[in-house]
Amino acid sequence: MVVMALIFGYPVYLNVRFSLMDLTGFDGVFSGLRNYRILFEDQAFYHSLLHNVMLLTLVPVLVFLCIIFAVLLFERIRGWRLYRTVIFLPTVLSITVIGITFSVIFQGNGALNEMLRGLGLRALALDWLGDRTLALLTVMFVIIWREMGFGTVLFLARLASISEEMFDAALLDGAGWWARLWYIIIPELAIIIEFYTVIMVITMLSWVFNYVFVMTQGGPGYSTYVMELYIYNEAFKHNRLGVAAAAAVVLLLITVVLMVVSLRQRRKVVAEYA
Repeated sequence: MVVMALIFGYPVYLNVRFSLMDLTGFDGVFSGLRNYRILFEDQAFYHSLLHNVMLLTLVPVLVFLCIIFAVLLFERIRGWRLYRTVIFLPTVLSITVIGITFSVIFQGNGALNEMLRGLGLRALALDWLGDRTLALLTVMFVIIWREMGFGTVLFLARLASISEEMFDAALLDGAGWWARLWYIIIPELAIIIEFYTVIMVITMLSWVFNYVFVMTQGGPGYSTYVMELYIYNEAFKHNRLGVAAAAAVVLLLITVVLMVVSLRQRRKVVAEYA
């Protein structure tokens, strides 16, 4: 515990300290809440915070998709081994590689638009990464494509440990596919769903930098700005280390609050199904 406190606690302490200072490099003078005032007057900060909130809406979407695909694979549909590999493969790929690949695919003259034009669907050949409305949605699609594999395999592993007698009894009672999903599979997956939800909340708040940095650099304008990119730009492009530290403290507080809520909910779930 002491080692963990030193490894994680001391950098957090330094970050909070830096957020209260007017920094030049690692030296500076105490400035109180000045950096926070600058932060909350910056429109780019609100754009980045809003986009992280929008990314959090992907969590229930991912949970739903992972459950559906895990159940289909569990039922051994034809070619399920191939599908399992295809779904999980993006998880083991580097986010940087994925970002560069999809940047090429979604270019104005990229593979997707050329294919649509070739099929006579020129009206659907859009500026996927250059349009303010579409850019964030495109990044969200790529995030879903990569992150879905981990949850699917996680849920599939839990389903494999469920007694088949339970499913046989449900079939004898005349339970249909949706009834088995709602009354057997989801309750059995409850604890794993809570775990995956926590992981995805952390991901959407603090692990999407690579996607945005490689694919859009936060543009066009602020349409794909996220908190991590905001912190990076403030620290290394605008040389406002104190403001970047203040933004990091805000992100930490938001993450801690959501983690506490998630853990309390998980305790209720564990108590209910224990």
